[in-house]
Amino acid sequence: MTTHAGRHFLQIPGPTNVPDRVLRAMSAPTIDHRGPEFSALARHVLAAVRPVFGTTGPVVIYPASGTGAWEAALVNTLDPGARVLCFETGHFATLWQEMARGLGFTVDFVPGDWRHGADPGAVEEKLAADAAHSIKAVCVVHNETSTGVTSRIAEIRQAIDAAGHPALLLVDTISSLGSIDYRHDEWGVDVTVAGSQKGLMLPPGLSFNAVSAKAIEASAATSGAKSFWAWGPMIEANQRGFFPYTPATNLLYGLAEALEMLREEGLPQVFARHARHARATRAAVRAWGLEVLCADEREFSGSLTAVLMPVDHDADEVRAIILDRFDMSLGAGLGKLAGRIFRIGHLGHFNDLALAGTLAGVQMGLALAGVPVNPAGLNAALDVLRPA
Repeated sequence: MTTHAGRHFLQIPGPTNVPDRVLRAMSAPTIDHRGPEFSALARHVLAAVRPVFGTTGPVVIYPASGTGAWEAALVNTLDPGARVLCFETGHFATLWQEMARGLGFTVDFVPGDWRHGADPGAVEEKLAADAAHSIKAVCVVHNETSTGVTSRIAEIRQAIDAAGHPALLLVDTISSLGSIDYRHDEWGVDVTVAGSQKGLMLPPGLSFNAVSAKAIEASAATSGAKSFWAWGPMIEANQRGFFPYTPATNLLYGLAEALEMLREEGLPQVFARHARHARATRAAVRAWGLEVLCADEREFSGSLTAVLMPVDHDADEVRAIILDRFDMSLGAGLGKLAGRIFRIGHLGHFNDLALAGTLAGVQMGLALAGVPVNPAGLNAALDVLRPA
């Protein structure tokens, strides 16, 4: 590998770059997780995280990856064998439904082309046909990390309501929370799943369930076995500033700092920054003469952009050249998109100059790989970023 000076450019769509002030916060001495100092920290974090989800209700925090939060959402709300409705919007939506099947739930999996989000019309159609209300939950990935497609959650809630169906709405926001506008309460979401390693600007290791009153009621009535993931003991202990088992103490220090950074910038400004960077990236891709994978402009992601390669070029070869020559990591194509796309992450602790450098590296790498691109791509992005 070529020797490089300077920092590595980590431009995968998560885990993202961790800000120095968050790293410093996590370096604090570990404290007694049964003592008053920790109780104060936990109470602060549990309150400060709620606005990021757009909720006034409980947010459960686990020492786990986002996959753990997927499982927690399912086992807390559904009885064994319960029927759930899922949508094939990409690799991670596919993995979530595979988990549901593995846990013994019955899954209706609506096929998709990985270029569109979950179709609200299909949601209404499926639920309206379920006169017996045998479908107990609708599972949707808000921002599909493998494709750069964002499903329209508010419209999906409207579709559920239009069908007059009581199904719970479970939403994965692992690559959208803290980056793309999201409103748990306003959109009538029952469980919001999230992870620490993307828009929250932390290392992997924390996962979250924001839960509605309806979801808590459903959890109290379920008959399935759950222990580590059980909401009841968590919510009860959290009211006193504690956890029912050992929490990730130093990650919670980091979370407190990351939440303060989001508060200082202001969530509307955070969302606007991500949207601007996404627009600039798409402008570069189009000017290069390449295609954005997301096929519906209503569903463009603010967190990442997936770039579709010409049929005679390998996206993984481009990624390898960029890593070797410019010390920059881009996201790979996953599942059936392997080798066909690369993904540019533009979320988390990220600014205009970082994006300009990222796109310059991509443009140079494409040229080195022999992909015919128009060098005006970078300037097209700079036109978007240029102050008015």
